Parts: sequence; C-alpha cells; structure tokens
Amino acid sequence: MKPRQMRKTDLIAYFIEHFAARGLTLRRADAREFLEELQRLCVRQLQETGEFTLPSMAKFVVRQRAARTTRNPRTGDPIQLEAREAVTARVARQLKDSFQERRSSSCRPQSVGSPGEIRL
Repeated sequence: MKPRQMRKTDLIAYFIEHFAARGLTLRRADAREFLEELQRLCVRQLQETGEFTLPSMAKFVVRQRAARTTRNPRTGDPIQLEAREAVTARVARQLKDSFQERRSSSCRPQSVGSPGEIRL
C-alpha cells in the first residue's frame, strides 16, 4: 500500500520531532503559525511580483491562461472559459537531482541508519 501524503498536521508533528531530537523546543502553535505565515507570504509575493521561490525546492509563477472553449463533461455542451491567471509550480533542479540520486541509490543495499532516522 502506498504511504499517504503528508498533511499540515503531519508537517507540524515532523518539525516538532525534528527540533526535539536536537534538544530544541518548538510548540505546536509556533509550527502551525510558521506554515500559515509561509502560505500568506507566498500569496502576497505572487500578487505583488508574480513569482515566489522556495530555494532548492520550487518556484511558483503566475501564468496567463487564454480564453478557450471547452465542453461540459455532463452534457457535452460547449462552454466558453474566460482568460484567467493560474499559479504554476516548477520543481527546482536541486530537488529533482536529489530525488533521482536517492531513487537510484535505493536499488542498492544501504547501511542501517540511527534510530528515528528518516530516509527518502
């Protein structure tokens, strides 16, 4: 069975554990506030500049989508969609390369890590 996608609460729990393992205290409310502020910052930057970058991870860009005709899937009738803006994400090269390296090395036997170590 495929592992489920991390949700906001999973990210919060991960950060709390990560900091605790290093002897630092991170309250749940602080971790939640950090994620919410990151989202607000992303929205604000997209509205002001049309771009938002998470270094080494992804770049979000506002793109113009042209008006087009499509079909209603239920009735098959044509529908005219207006031009609009859409946010797209491009994965950073560093993340792609890291993912490919780990994926290709996962085919080879690996040494056992320390307890609690997370391997991708």
